[in-house]
Amino acid sequence: MPPALSLGGVDLYWGAFLIVAIFTVLLVLGTKLSARVGSVFTLIKIAVVLFVIVVGFTYVKFENYTPFVPAAEPTAGGAADIMKQSFFGFLTGAAPAQYGTLGIFAGAALVFFAFIGFDVVATSAEEVKNPQKTLPRGIFGGLAVVTLLYILVSLALTGMVSYTDLAAAETPTLTTAFEAVGNTTAAKVIAFGSLIGLTTVIMVLLMGLSRVVLAMSRDGLLPRSLSKTSEKRSTPVRLQIICGAAVALVAGLTNVDLLEEMINIGTLSAFVVVSLGILVLRKKRPDLKPSFRVPFGKVLPVVSAVLCLYLMTNLAVETWIFFAGWLVIGVVIYFAYGQRHSRLNEKFAEAKSAVDGAESGADASADARLAGSDAPAGDEALTRA
Repeated sequence: MPPALSLGGVDLYWGAFLIVAIFTVLLVLGTKLSARVGSVFTLIKIAVVLFVIVVGFTYVKFENYTPFVPAAEPTAGGAADIMKQSFFGFLTGAAPAQYGTLGIFAGAALVFFAFIGFDVVATSAEEVKNPQKTLPRGIFGGLAVVTLLYILVSLALTGMVSYTDLAAAETPTLTTAFEAVGNTTAAKVIAFGSLIGLTTVIMVLLMGLSRVVLAMSRDGLLPRSLSKTSEKRSTPVRLQIICGAAVALVAGLTNVDLLEEMINIGTLSAFVVVSLGILVLRKKRPDLKPSFRVPFGKVLPVVSAVLCLYLMTNLAVETWIFFAGWLVIGVVIYFAYGQRHSRLNEKFAEAKSAVDGAESGADASADARLAGSDAPAGDEALTRA
């Protein structure tokens, strides 16, 4: 079956559409059920990753690690590849190239997609017992394990086959290296595991999206009718369906490679804003008592914002152009609706009216006192007359 179906001249990537629809249904049915499914898929994913590491290292040839960092080479398209060039390279005036130091950071900006999901743990702080202890342990422990596994997988793949052979493939994946060494059985197992791995990321992103929109609607930045949760399942059913339908349409009608970079730059930009927001809130709202308090509050948010911003600059120029367009749409929505309906804006309006009322009351009292002081003087003048 073809990966895309043509419907009235429009290509629909049915696989992505179907996966998003299935996981939307799971999330609507409840957090516990989706958590169980996610746990099963995660175990399968870890098993496949370990399979890649163990089997892959049996085919490793150490000469494939040389050079460990290949020298930068001009891209085949030359100047025509500017739109695919990293934004950092474009700003510095570098010619479109691959490999080298800039290539490493460009790859890091793309691989960031594999780390998306840990932030969702923080967004669910209200649903966690003792978040001040459990959240850091869950996030940092998971990051450490996943990073180690990713490094081992990278070493196994680049050791099995030369990087030039991997780059020559039209769509290089984990299975490419195993097919190159003749182990097609392992390649099929890995292909299945890769599909499972991607689906779990999608489920986590769907849940995180609905929770973020839920918080925004509670604040009034979006219609507050979206913040209603189901009494039976205690989940934002209506909101989850809306988010799932929107994501399914975008996933079904858009190329996956473009979506990946858009997800990366959107998530990184959100991390920048959140990191800087910590500094602002600690200064302006020291009275807040959040479920989780960030350690090293004066240093860590700045370091986080700078690193995330640098990773963003290593994404393609065309990604930045699309990102700018989405920013404009977001700003329009905020000033057209969000700012006027925000709870924070309502509090400011109430405080202002209270101050204005107090001032008008004080002015009225002052006028009354003046009028009272003038009245006896007038009566006395009439008596004397």
